[in-house]
Amino acid sequence: MSAAIGQSLPIAVGVLVSPLPIVAVVLMLVSERARANALAFVVAWFLAVLVLVGVVALLAGTAAPDDDGPAAWTGWLKVVLGVLLLFLSVRQWQGRPRHGAEPPAPKWMAAIEQFTPVKSAGLAVLLGAVNPKNLLLTVSGGVAIAAAQPADTTATVVASIVFAVVASAGVVTPVVIYFSMGARAAQVLDELKTWMIHNNAAIMAVLLLVIGAKMLGDGISVL
Repeated sequence: MSAAIGQSLPIAVGVLVSPLPIVAVVLMLVSERARANALAFVVAWFLAVLVLVGVVALLAGTAAPDDDGPAAWTGWLKVVLGVLLLFLSVRQWQGRPRHGAEPPAPKWMAAIEQFTPVKSAGLAVLLGAVNPKNLLLTVSGGVAIAAAQPADTTATVVASIVFAVVASAGVVTPVVIYFSMGARAAQVLDELKTWMIHNNAAIMAVLLLVIGAKMLGDGISVL
């Protein structure tokens, strides 16, 4: 169990620091339905990540390992995921705003003010389990869990829950700030939102580079 958690934990941290979901929660916390929307987003995010990483880990874990170690196909899958993550890293870095330029904001940000809890939950699923970057990261987490302890259902389920909890810490943080700081939270959340938007591309580029290199190296070591 510890092996599965240990192998997937760095990837979960990668999902944790993904800027756009955090910005989405911050924007919800300054909307008319702040509490309902933010809580709906956090719960849906956790469930989306948990289901995705759990399903991938369980499916990947059904393949029998080789006699001398993990199944060779897990190595090839890690290599493919690593290459895709490195490709996305390059794309993110190339698309970063140059010095003094204002980064373009996604269209959904302007619509969050009118969101309902159902729409907030839907956005969480899209950002957590459908967005290409987080999709690849979460799938990588599931593969890492399966490769570490194949055919161990208990370890897979526990590691998947730990992965989802860690991956959700980023979107939970603004909610904690909102409830704990009261009136002072508005300024803190606004500063957090501004910093995240301006540094989104650079954060994701470095993040994808590190995790992509890890997945590629892990895959090569299996082959």
